Amino acid sequence: MAFPKRLLIEGEELVLSLRPHWIVLVGPVAITVLVLAGWIAVLPRLPQGGGHVLSWLTLGVGLAVLVVYPLRLFLRWWTSYFVVTTDRIIHRHGIIGKSSMEIPLEAINDVRFEQGVFERIIGAGDLIIESAGEFGREVFSDIRHPEQVQKTIYQHGEMNQQRAARGSAAASSSPLGDIERLANLRDRGALTPAEFETQKRKLLGQ
Repeated sequence: MAFPKRLLIEGEELVLSLRPHWIVLVGPVAITVLVLAGWIAVLPRLPQGGGHVLSWLTLGVGLAVLVVYPLRLFLRWWTSYFVVTTDRIIHRHGIIGKSSMEIPLEAINDVRFEQGVFERIIGAGDLIIESAGEFGREVFSDIRHPEQVQKTIYQHGEMNQQRAARGSAAASSSPLGDIERLANLRDRGALTPAEFETQKRKLLGQ
């Protein structure tokens, strides 16, 4: 299941789409193996005849354990995404009930990562993002290659700022921007209304 690109806005491009690191599945896999081993060891030894109740009880307990822990965590892993686009960071998870949060790149103040020795060996770690607005400080656990993700966020955050600056420069050098500056001069008395109209006609090519 890939991150749905229909959730991207017009002009936005997907840069990274990551599920949590596989290390989060070690516990669920270990529990699954233990349940299967328990069934193999216990079920053949149960008495025949009246032992059917114990057999069903053993199967039921094992299935309950699998549903409550391994299956639930696997589905959470399968439906969780940490996404970096050219405009924002998205963290999304859930199958039926979905949860999603977004942080615009321009709102990010700082990105750090933390890795223990074992996490560095397997390429996992925590990413800490500090941003302006309602989210403040967010910790994203079990991120794949967090140092590379940190660099990617910084890179595209800078590119996002450069695009915004170019857009502002283009807007300020447009005839409309020049007319607005002339209007400000007129309002402050630096230009007479007649001078304003003359300059405006020149800008508009009239």
